[in-house]
Amino acid sequence: MTTTTNWTPRDDRQVEDAMRRGANRRELLQMVMAGGIGLAAGGAILGRAAAALADTPVKGGHLVAAGWSASTADTLDPAKASLSTDYVRCCSLYSRLTVLDQAGAVQMELADGIETPDAKVWTIKLKRGVTFHNGKTLTANDVTFSLRRHLDPQVASKVAAIAKQMTDIRALDPATVQITLTAPNADLPTILAMHHFMIVAEGTTDFSKGVGTGAFRLDRFEPGARSVMSRNEDYFKTPAPLNSFEFFAVADDSARANALLSGDVHIAANMKPAQLRLLESQPGVVLERSIAGNYTNLNMRLDMAPGDRADFVAGMRHLVNRTQIQKTVLRGICEPGNDQPVPPSSPYFNAELAAPAYDPEKAKALFNKAGMLGQAIPIVASDAAVGSIDMATIVQQAGAGIGMNFQINRVPSDGYWANYWLKAPVHFGNINPRPTPDILFSLLYASDAPWNESHYRSERFDRLLVEARGSLDNARRKQIYAEMQGMIATEAGTIIPAYISNVDALSQKVKGMRKSPLGNLEGYAFAEHVWLAA
Repeated sequence: MTTTTNWTPRDDRQVEDAMRRGANRRELLQMVMAGGIGLAAGGAILGRAAAALADTPVKGGHLVAAGWSASTADTLDPAKASLSTDYVRCCSLYSRLTVLDQAGAVQMELADGIETPDAKVWTIKLKRGVTFHNGKTLTANDVTFSLRRHLDPQVASKVAAIAKQMTDIRALDPATVQITLTAPNADLPTILAMHHFMIVAEGTTDFSKGVGTGAFRLDRFEPGARSVMSRNEDYFKTPAPLNSFEFFAVADDSARANALLSGDVHIAANMKPAQLRLLESQPGVVLERSIAGNYTNLNMRLDMAPGDRADFVAGMRHLVNRTQIQKTVLRGICEPGNDQPVPPSSPYFNAELAAPAYDPEKAKALFNKAGMLGQAIPIVASDAAVGSIDMATIVQQAGAGIGMNFQINRVPSDGYWANYWLKAPVHFGNINPRPTPDILFSLLYASDAPWNESHYRSERFDRLLVEARGSLDNARRKQIYAEMQGMIATEAGTIIPAYISNVDALSQKVKGMRKSPLGNLEGYAFAEHVWLAA
């Protein structure tokens, strides 16, 4: 066969362009061979060009994606975001100072650089030439306004407990922001990558228009229903491949799967184990799996009966059959949990902390000691919390075997998070991944945590949280976090039987989806990167 050394990367790109224009294989081979390339080498070039083309974003198209949670309280205010639908919209409309890459490492977004001499005083240099959707230029005043909002009680920010460590936030010049913390915190760049810390324009009070610096502009927003967005051609990064996308929630898992199979949607997010066997056997469906620390947990409020009796809570730890939940409810699409929120993927995970053994007789003795044996105990569950109804059924059946009367109160998904989560004496939660133990503990277990599901209170826990946050000694930090995980597992009223794998089901037409340590749908930022294959 004839070969040549004159073939160049430019020639490869010409082949790719011809493929985009629809040239058939014979035409492509003729084109390659005209350059002095033999048949075998020409086939290799075409294969290389096809692979490159498959990885090259295709511009255009309208994508339809179905999430799993929504509410009439859906919001475009990033400070108040709490559901997946909120996060998807905010990630599309706004930008953060930093973002996390696929490995969980901090990368700059609106920030051009972040420096600190002591982990207490931080200086942030902003990218220049960034504009909001309305044409306004991003300045340091927008950043200071956005961060200070979390400190305002009237805003009711979901991360107020985390943001309160920022005691002074000021603009040094139009492109420089200085943040002073109450105490050193080496995690600040990671914290700023959280969804709630999106940057909005100075003075914003009306969030219905979704004006940000993000990859998409808002066309339509119907809380609890759907949103439609179109590409921001003036985006400060590479504009998104998609022309537009529509996002809405379908709470019923089977309905969401069927919508994908029927072609009504391109993405069915957060599919449950019960649907995976069906989907994985279907042609044209791609399953994207990631393990980021999402979990469904059983919560017992320690300030209300029956959770105010320590022996009842201890009994529940031995009555929950974690192995059965992992095998039957989650179909093995999970990793074993040990009743604390830091997942095995974290370098701070306490691998020596074992989950309580399933022991109904020991549970019975503890319930009897608590004076609760035989009493009717309601458990609130909903499809809104992944697998919670099946988990509740397993607990109910185990309880029946020892004389405990657990009554499952199955409530609708709509309104669950507003009306039952954090409120009912015994109920389920579903927690999205967070990138650091400090964020998890601050949101869920500190005495002033906004999402303190079991109303856990411990002065020692609070002190350890502050110490670990400010320590520059990583070995000491790991030691502290290990102790705190043990405290949660034995003292708090939360039972975490497994860390659930996140599985999104995609049409094979959807390309470019990346994994993220922040969970499903590329940490909810998928719309900026995916495209539809021709």
